[in-house]
Order: sequence, then structure tokens, then C-alpha cells
Amino acid sequence: MSTPVKPLSRTEKVGYSLGDIATNFFFMSMILYQTRFYTDTVGLAAGAVGNLLILVRGADAIFDPVIGALSDRTSTRWGKFRPWILWTSVPMGLVFWLVYRTPDLGPSGKLIYASITYILIMMLYSANNTPYSALTGVMTADESQRASISTYRFVAATIGQFLIQALTLPLVDKLGGGNSAKGWSMTMGIFGAVMVVLYLITFATTRERVLPNPKQKSTVKEDLRDVFTCKPWVMMFLLTLFVFTTLSLRGSSMNYYFAYYLDPAQLKAFLGKVGLASVGTGDSWFKGALDALGLIVKPDGSNASSVAFSFFLIAANVVQIIGIILSKPLSDRFGKKAVFIAGMSLSTLVTFVIFFIPSDSINLLFVLSLVWAVGWGPTVPLLWVMIADVADFSEWKNSRRATGFVYAGILFALKAGLGFGGSLGAWLLEGFHYVPNAAQTPHALLGIRLCATVFSAVPFVIGLVCLGVYPIGRELGARIQRELAERRAAALAG
Repeated sequence: MSTPVKPLSRTEKVGYSLGDIATNFFFMSMILYQTRFYTDTVGLAAGAVGNLLILVRGADAIFDPVIGALSDRTSTRWGKFRPWILWTSVPMGLVFWLVYRTPDLGPSGKLIYASITYILIMMLYSANNTPYSALTGVMTADESQRASISTYRFVAATIGQFLIQALTLPLVDKLGGGNSAKGWSMTMGIFGAVMVVLYLITFATTRERVLPNPKQKSTVKEDLRDVFTCKPWVMMFLLTLFVFTTLSLRGSSMNYYFAYYLDPAQLKAFLGKVGLASVGTGDSWFKGALDALGLIVKPDGSNASSVAFSFFLIAANVVQIIGIILSKPLSDRFGKKAVFIAGMSLSTLVTFVIFFIPSDSINLLFVLSLVWAVGWGPTVPLLWVMIADVADFSEWKNSRRATGFVYAGILFALKAGLGFGGSLGAWLLEGFHYVPNAAQTPHALLGIRLCATVFSAVPFVIGLVCLGVYPIGRELGARIQRELAERRAAALAG
């Protein structure tokens, strides 16, 4: 049952979107920096990191359906999903900081500490992000409004990515002063505090409006049967699994790619051309501010790879934000499925092609990085909008709504993909004989290049097959929306 649909205010959309800035502080650091932090700063072996990531994320993924079932059955004056954002905000920020601490415990002690803190942050992520994602489906019943919410959300998410990508490595260098462990602890402590504030704003500014029929009675067994017999859900589960396998494998591998494969002298020269060379007398205050954040190349070029990695990500994010803004009008015209397939196909092709780039072709790599973002940007909101469509499909088919459980299953796939992608990258580095903080052999460099390109593209290809089989097109989606609106109106009148 639902109240009549009203347009959501801009304040509510912005407030909701701030939660994804907070989430991306954690999420993008996990994709881009986690593996290298554990190998190069903590000192764990790459193979041990691979085992840690797959075991922790795999075990924790089981926690998502539990949170989904609990949140669907939560009943407070704040709603079903919003209270979880409130309850987890402070623990999330605190444990996020603890993950990036490097205690003096010896190899075994460090591995145990990493395992404990990492499983805690992943469980908190489940308890926070499963209800947060499900909130999209209950803030409004209107498909267009949901698309608008998702546009706000993922513009904000990209801003969060922008901040974590632009500032992390430069701040680690700057605040650490040569002590990597100190730099990571201080940088992530700052980000953790900001996360808490943003989550509290999200809780305060949002409302839940779409409610299940009060006569609805369902069990966890029925929820499981509903999702596993729902073809759209199965396809979205598999798509999410393979998409995030690629994002995790590619993101972590590109960090090594910049640090060890690309020519440092050419990186420094490229950064000089875009105005990120060393600060001199007479330079603007803005360049001085960039230098304070660690975003200017040192005279000896020792931080060139870190600054270049951040700059490439920043530029790609600007393009990606434009793609996210265009996602709704493009999907309104061509359909969500068609836009997703086109954009993902372009990003897949670029991922393959980057393998053939020489280490000194920095300009070409930069252009291809922007083209990758052109393809990926419009797809970013669509995954979550389509999951809301799947929740509607399940309600339409089964006359029962389990929004939290539907999203929980997809987040299970997301975590499994992140775990598998991160572990696969670490295992492959070990197999190619990667040595931390040292010049790499040609064989190890080949492994880094393959992980960042060819190996990363394969799960995307499988994901495209899943998209092709996904059955909710424009006509069926419109029919589901129409018939559900009629049912809700009848229930409200009753």
C-alpha cells in the first residue's frame, strides 16, 4: 500500500545522495587501494591477501540476506530502512579508520588484525548499505522519480569517488611524510569522520512512503523462493557479480599498473604539461593549495605515479558525471537495457585495447581512460534503478513485496564480485612473482598488465550476456508500473 505519488523535493534527493558519497569513501578505497595497502604498507604476502579478501568477503556476503530480511521486518516510527543508516553511522566511520591502521604485531598478528577489522567493516557495510539501497524503492513508487533519485545519488557517488581518488594517495604521501602507515591512518581517519556526518544527514532528510500491504504475510522461505524463481533477479544477480569482479580486479590492478609499469619520466612530463609540475615562485594560490594536498609532482618525481593515478581518475570522473546526468534522458529514449548494453560494450572494448599501450604512451592512455568513462558513466545509475524494477516485478508476480531482501541478494553478488576480483588480482600477482616496493621482472609486469586489461574485460563480456537475457524491457516495465498502481489504489481505497 502507498500514499499518492508526489514529486520529491530537491532537499530530499540531495540528502539521500550524500549517503553514497560516504559509502564511496569506503567502497572506492576498497577497490583501488586495499590490496596494495596490505602488500606494500602492512607487509602481507600477495597470496595471503588474496585468501583474506575471498574468505572475508565470501563469508560476509551471507550476512546481506540476513540484513535484508531483518530490515524488511523492522518497524519503527522512522520506517524500515532509515533507522539502519542511523544505527550504523558512527561504527562505520570508526571501523573504517581502524582498517587502515598498521599495528606492530608481527606478520601473523597483522594478518589476524586485518581479518578482524576487515570482516567488521564489511558487516557494517551490509547493515548500512542494504537498507540504504532499498530506500530508493520506498521513497517513491514513481519510476521516473526513482530514476531522478538515482541520478542524484550517482552524481554524488561520483563526487565521493572523485574525492577518494584525487586525495588519497597524495594525502598519504603528504601527511605521512615518508611514513606510509602514518599517512594511511591519518588520511582514513579524516574520511571516516566525514562519513559519519554524511550518513546522519541522509537519515535526517529522507522519508519512506511505499509500504507493503498490511495484510501481507511472508516468511524468509517465501522470500527466498520469490527471488530464486524470479528470472530478472537472477540475471541482475549474475550481472552484478561479474560487473564488480571487473571493477575490483581492474581498479586494484591499475594502481600497480601506474606504480610499476608506466614510465616515471613520461608521467612527470605529462603532469608538467597539465600544470601539475613543481610549485615555483609566482605560482597561483590554487597551485599552492594543490601542493598542500599532495597533488603536485615533487622536483625529484618520486610521487609522479601517485599524482598521475589521481589525475587520471579525476578526469575520468568528470566525464563519468556527465554520463550519469545523461543516463535518465538516454534511458527514457532508448530504454535502460539498451543504454546499459551500449555503454558497457564500449568500456569492455577499451579495457582490452589498453593492454597494447606501451609504457611511455601516456597521452594515448589518458584519451582511452576518458573513452572508458564515456561508456561507463551512463550505466552507473541503471544497475540500481533496474533492481528497483526487479522488486516491482517480484511484487507484481507474487503479490508480496520484499524490497530489502531483493536488494540484499544483489549486494551479496556485489560483495562476492568484489571479493573474487580482489582475490583474483592478488593471486595472479603472486603467480607472476610480484615483489612489493621493488623493480618488477618482465614476467611480473606482464601479469600486472594482464590483470588491469585482458583479465578484467572477461567478466564484463559475461555480464553483457546476462544483460541480453534480462527480460524487463520498456513495455513490460510500463505494464508492471500501471498494474501495481491500480492494485495499490484499490488497497488504499479498501
